[in-house]
Amino acid sequence: MDERDWLADRFEANRSHLRAVAYRMLGSVTEADDAVQESWLRLSRANADDVENLQAWLTTVVGRVCLDMLRARKSRREEPLGPHVPEPIVSREDAADPEHEALLADSVGLALLVVLETLGPAERLAFVLHDMFGVPFDEIAPIVGRSPAAARQLASRARRRVRGGAPVPDVDVARQRTVVDAFLAAARQGDFDALVAVLDPDVVFRLDRGALRPGAAREVQGAQAVAEYVLTHAARLARFARPALVNGAAGVVVASGDRPLAVAGFTVAGGRIAGIDLLADPGRLRGIDLTLLDEDA
Repeated sequence: MDERDWLADRFEANRSHLRAVAYRMLGSVTEADDAVQESWLRLSRANADDVENLQAWLTTVVGRVCLDMLRARKSRREEPLGPHVPEPIVSREDAADPEHEALLADSVGLALLVVLETLGPAERLAFVLHDMFGVPFDEIAPIVGRSPAAARQLASRARRRVRGGAPVPDVDVARQRTVVDAFLAAARQGDFDALVAVLDPDVVFRLDRGALRPGAAREVQGAQAVAEYVLTHAARLARFARPALVNGAAGVVVASGDRPLAVAGFTVAGGRIAGIDLLADPGRLRGIDLTLLDEDA
């Protein structure tokens, strides 16, 4: 084995870890894979003999790549004027996907990713690298161009936002599914009271149809307001909903034939739905493979 093959093997051993970092940073599997590929290119051009801890080195490299991508995204103003629902990871509830499980370790639900989308790029990097992957602040500081103390403050501000914005979900997926099924049944039947009963009083419903459709993003808060909105605008989607795991939690995929129309992630906390994140952006739904949801898949 020559040196490049040896280096490639070492990189492959770290690929799952790097994808997990990049997905939390970018909220997109496609962009995460691009960031991981760029980190390989940088490694292949570097002098690996000088690298003592390859995983730590690659983690900071992929973090730097993701930071550049986030800043470029902000400068292009790609986000819609409203809530931005990240690209979900969809799988069957009864068929664990080891690749998805590695990417979603530590239960990175859509609700958490939505909150991460509201952070500034430097805040997001400091929080993700330190709080989720244990990278010391003295290693984060050079990436964001600040002192370790300033990097610590970035993570602290992000942590407060995350704690205030992302409810802690119930861990039992079967119980989550029972609640989500009750929500779908009420929506299909047009039962307002049943909908309100299954929703947390402070539930937040987020809809993202993409940046190319101005005014299509929407956020609705409160059980009664969400129930009214669902019955008025989204009840028909419930009729075509197929159960799925969405970022490791009970969710649904809405499809017409072999074309996905929407993906909804649910945050179930305390036995009620505390958050609904609905992605209906055609561009970001293209990567959803409906065959993965077939029973014979």
